[in-house]
Amino acid sequence: MLSKEEYKALKEKDMQRAVEIAEKIKADPDPLVKYKDSRPIMDIKHMIETSASDEWYGDHVAFYQKEEKGGEYKKITYKETMADINALGTSLINEGFKDRRIAVIGENCYWWAVSYLAVLCGTGIVVPLDKELNANELEQLVKRSEVSCVFFTGKYKDIFIKIKEEGASSLEMLVDMNADEEKDGVRSWKCLVEKGRELLKEGNREFLDAEIIRDEMSVLLFTSGTTGLSKGVMLSHGNLVEDLMVSPTVLKVNDWDIFFSVLPIHHTYECTCGFLMPLYKGAAIAYCEGLKQIVKNLSEVRPTMFLGVPILFENLYKKIWQNVRKKGKEKTLRKVIKINRKTKKIGIDLGKIFFKDILAVFGGRMRMMIVGGAAINPEVLEGIQDFGIQALQGYGLTECAPMGALNPDTAPKAASVGRKFPTFGIKIEDINEEGIGEICLKGGNVMLGYYEMPEATAEVIKDGWFYTGDLGYLDDEGYLYITGRKKNVIITKNGKNVYPEELEYYLSNVPFIEESMVFGEDTSDGRDTSIVAAVKLDEYEVEELFGKDITDKELEDKVWEEVDKINADAPFFKKIKKVIIRKEEFEKNTSKKIKRFVESNRKQEA
Repeated sequence: MLSKEEYKALKEKDMQRAVEIAEKIKADPDPLVKYKDSRPIMDIKHMIETSASDEWYGDHVAFYQKEEKGGEYKKITYKETMADINALGTSLINEGFKDRRIAVIGENCYWWAVSYLAVLCGTGIVVPLDKELNANELEQLVKRSEVSCVFFTGKYKDIFIKIKEEGASSLEMLVDMNADEEKDGVRSWKCLVEKGRELLKEGNREFLDAEIIRDEMSVLLFTSGTTGLSKGVMLSHGNLVEDLMVSPTVLKVNDWDIFFSVLPIHHTYECTCGFLMPLYKGAAIAYCEGLKQIVKNLSEVRPTMFLGVPILFENLYKKIWQNVRKKGKEKTLRKVIKINRKTKKIGIDLGKIFFKDILAVFGGRMRMMIVGGAAINPEVLEGIQDFGIQALQGYGLTECAPMGALNPDTAPKAASVGRKFPTFGIKIEDINEEGIGEICLKGGNVMLGYYEMPEATAEVIKDGWFYTGDLGYLDDEGYLYITGRKKNVIITKNGKNVYPEELEYYLSNVPFIEESMVFGEDTSDGRDTSIVAAVKLDEYEVEELFGKDITDKELEDKVWEEVDKINADAPFFKKIKKVIIRKEEFEKNTSKKIKRFVESNRKQEA
């Protein structure tokens, strides 16, 4: 622990670094860096304390939360949030958890958010856990990360009681975020907060005065990779605050915005961009009750910002068109879109008049939808924009906390994942004859490393650059395009590179193909590589287009008709030679990405 004088000097240096970042943003000559009012923040504690102050957003609504399913949304201000953070953090330190590893798991909610911040802002190291993992996987992560306390929503209670009782882990305290009182040795979140309030009244300042070391591990987050053992990504306050300061320079975030939170909050995309970002900019966060309640909750809270992954936006977009077709209005809507595209060029957007019913699906006030996590069909983004909602994509990785690139809201390119941020860097290494190479990122957001994996860290961080494993290229204007993952590239026997994501994109344009996975397999004689496409069909679209009575053979012929169209424009080595039509869903990881290398996703179903 540092002396008061040493700590004061350290924080002065941290503040100076934050001011220098803000000054570099202001001095950035890039015309697409439009919003240069990033306030300097030293660490996440400084961020939330300043946001909750009277000078900034103290009385603004920070959260919209339902206390019971189907109930009314309750508004919680920044000051109220700060009071709960201080109380919970004080209680945790009083219970002996200073500088310990504390996990948080459960559905997106206010209690998850406050627990995360109470650990991060002075108690110890926060370990956000994936709520989709099974009991064995959770037990392994608790042991690996030496977690001594875990906060959970009610449904995980039995899992953690069992882990604690078995005694093979470091678990000492369990906290149920939904419980009103202590039961079965499980503590109540509400009671801990009440206890913390009493301690604060008595003058306890252990949490309020806790030291925050900007560049030390403060978050330990396990990736949900599609192959192999999950890696523990070590992030610092510095990683997070640099992302927060630089990313809203190309996309406007207002203090009146309401972010609609659907994606799992433990992922860095949602955690940084859909949780910490709105709190930095004075906006509010509204928690969705669940995927089945999206449309209902959108109408209740009427948000302005919506972060999603491709499958979420693609499904919403598809359902809008399905409803339009059901009403027999498809031709009319397409004509109106065509007219509006022309009028928008002269500054007249008729979207709010023509597409009122469609905009109502999103609550009526939606202004921005941002997609990340994977590539999206650009036509979906352009289609959403046709309805009068700005839709664009960004790019990031857990190892970069997660921001890598983002489309500017004033000049987005639907096919691109965006441009670099001020003070950060993007370069392409080992460029091949097609102009494609590995994407590398540099900046204060790059992780400290992988937990207890120095060799794996050294493989990906070289001279300050993070080697992402993603392949792509930069255009003349600095926009980044991703062509696929390095480990997914199919190298044919004659040395040609086939990017499966490219062929999957073409397959995604077929209306009745829901999902696809392209891979390579050796021909029977072992002399060449065949390109194989496994596809899962959209049952609704199949019935709409071909009727209920279509046979499996006829359906296979229809798929081949579309594949032949794709093959017609492809060089011989890229042509799809075999198609597997799946009835079962693809096996996926908890991020809902298809596992490319599991046998079940590659074989013909019986």
